[in-house]
Amino acid sequence: MVFTIFATIQINAMKKIFPAILSFFVLLFSCSSCSKDDSKKQAETDHKTIEDYVNTHKLNGQFTDSGIYYVVLNAGTENHPKLSSTVTVDYKGYFLNGTVFDQGTNVTFPLANVIMGWQEGLQLIGNGGKVTLIIPSGLAYGSTQSGSIPANSVLGFDVSLHSFSGK
Repeated sequence: MVFTIFATIQINAMKKIFPAILSFFVLLFSCSSCSKDDSKKQAETDHKTIEDYVNTHKLNGQFTDSGIYYVVLNAGTENHPKLSSTVTVDYKGYFLNGTVFDQGTNVTFPLANVIMGWQEGLQLIGNGGKVTLIIPSGLAYGSTQSGSIPANSVLGFDVSLHSFSGK
């Protein structure tokens, strides 16, 4: 008899809890699809922003498959760095309104430790090469603010590759 009462209590509790659990999972999955939709919309917005910038500044470059717009100003040597390389560069980072947010001279770092736009973009040139990169927000800092860089910012970089080492 105690078992029957206990089983009845558990069944009644499950009837009350199950709709809440089901609602939680429906909300969780619907939010994850919203995030994908938001990312897609942001990528489309970024692409339009980059196209407008390119047209206004009459840049002569091209898009990568991932959405980076790049202009190789000097190809540099034939050998190019890989993601596993350590690179030494001069760079200037700026918003598309021209405001410089960062710059450096003879800065050395593992290529794998920087934003995806740099990881991809620096592999386009060799030692002595120069490139302009216009990076969509999804390959920069995405929907997260980073220091003075607001969330969802398309970023421009002028980069000179002095050297690289490693595989």
